[in-house]
Amino acid sequence: MIYLLEDDESIRKLVVYALRSQEVEARGFEEPSAFWAAMKREKPDLVLLDIMLPGEDGISILKKLRSSPATASLPVIMLTAKNSEYDRVEGLDAGADDYISKPFGMMELAARIRALLRRTDSTPAASEYRIGALYVCPDRHEIRVNGEPVALTYKEFTLLCLFCENRGMVLTRSVIMDRIWGLEAERENRTLDVHIRTLRAKIGEAGSTIETVRGIGYRMKGEDA
Repeated sequence: MIYLLEDDESIRKLVVYALRSQEVEARGFEEPSAFWAAMKREKPDLVLLDIMLPGEDGISILKKLRSSPATASLPVIMLTAKNSEYDRVEGLDAGADDYISKPFGMMELAARIRALLRRTDSTPAASEYRIGALYVCPDRHEIRVNGEPVALTYKEFTLLCLFCENRGMVLTRSVIMDRIWGLEAERENRTLDVHIRTLRAKIGEAGSTIETVRGIGYRMKGEDA
């Protein structure tokens, strides 16, 4: 099930129709209140979220989703007419997994949704990792620092698992982008840097285990505790 929160009726109807024509369950909502009511009844597999909405803007809604353990890893794609770098970074900082500017094509939107759902379905599986103060259990989607739980977005979680799996190894920017965002990802944007920054901030003192290798990429240092 995909939820679309979009106040423009023509866009909302078009997107829902296009998804249903591809045999994808989808529901559209005009107002945040209806969206939140539906969220209490059924959690979707993915959310398409506009920024400019009546009553409550999309960034605020996204932050609420990320602050709740039940929806912290829910895949979210932002749909917005805003297209400046600041707006894109703001959305990514708030926890968006992808960002599509209006106007957009239905084929591109469907491809982005499929790509994100594929990555969601292929979350790395392993028993657990203990690196200093950091504890990560991919199977249970559990992250703790000094015993305290940490809520991450799906992209941040997958990024952290990638580092844990390859700790001690330098991962180039292109390898990380391919593994986390797919081959279609743009190489010269700030997406990776934004996610590294927010990931480090969320895991607190354990953030220092993720080292920047200037001109190459990143590496997680440390051994299992």
